[in-house]
Amino acid sequence: MLSISREWKRLVNATHNRRINYLSMAGSTALPSTLFTQTSSISFPFHKIPCKFSSPSSIFDVEKRVLARCWAKKKISFVDQILDYIEGGPKLRKWYGAPDLRPRDASDEIDEEEEDEFPEEARDAVLVTNGDSEIGQMVILSLIVKRTRIKALVKDKRNAMESFGTYVESMAGDTGNKTFLKKALRGVRAIICPSEGFISNVGSLKGVQHVILLSQLSVYGGSGGIQALMKGNARKLAEQDEATLIASGIPYTIIRAGMLQNTPGGKGFRFEQGCATNGSLSKEDAASICVEALDSTPKKGLIFEVANGEEKVSDWKELFTRLMEKTEQ
Repeated sequence: MLSISREWKRLVNATHNRRINYLSMAGSTALPSTLFTQTSSISFPFHKIPCKFSSPSSIFDVEKRVLARCWAKKKISFVDQILDYIEGGPKLRKWYGAPDLRPRDASDEIDEEEEDEFPEEARDAVLVTNGDSEIGQMVILSLIVKRTRIKALVKDKRNAMESFGTYVESMAGDTGNKTFLKKALRGVRAIICPSEGFISNVGSLKGVQHVILLSQLSVYGGSGGIQALMKGNARKLAEQDEATLIASGIPYTIIRAGMLQNTPGGKGFRFEQGCATNGSLSKEDAASICVEALDSTPKKGLIFEVANGEEKVSDWKELFTRLMEKTEQ
């Protein structure tokens, strides 16, 4: 009689009854090749139910007289798959010295990290960059009111969770990291950038259908003297963002706002060229315009200036249509 390790005996003994039940349900089916050896026969006297194996095939006799002809096959049967879970899976089989149920081939050698860890999903989310900034939070609150699915890039994920709860999928990480960026963009149809620095820092925005950028380029360009020197880096960043977005091929809306101020919104607007250079715009209004722009995606791109003024806007879609037509002329 072949000597069998105690661990293997204990394993077989613990799962034997379960095997009988599965065989009873399945009828005549292939038994796992785990129990095959090159010896002529093996018996297990430690179990009440007699079971014998003969090579290359065997007759398994149980109290219910269930007969199952066993052949060692490369293809895994349904019962073998069930037993893999009962016995702890293929790794445990290997630990106890049992053979693999399937031969390894080239397809088994594929590195899981190289596979697509983030499968495509419905693109119905809006990604807000710099989501923990003042304007970013205003944008998020406006999107929550519209019942929009929101993803936000933040610096402090815990603080964002406390502020917005489950209404927002807050994400913290390095946007220069391709894996993080891919995860952040999964399911995203549009991006709202309430400040400069994101567009020129990332690579591909594949799959995104609309990008809205709140730019202060007009303000930086109108600065002179010491202020021009102080805002030189900010101006350069704004120029890089706008240039990168225009060259991306993704439909875009660039909102060149006047000097952003902490004043109440809803007073009115100006949209003529040059208004942003010397004008100002409430941060509340800036956030509102970014959100309203989501419903008006241009064919290629739209760039316009805005500051607070006298014009009241009751239909934002009509306004954006007018601005697009003016740009195309």
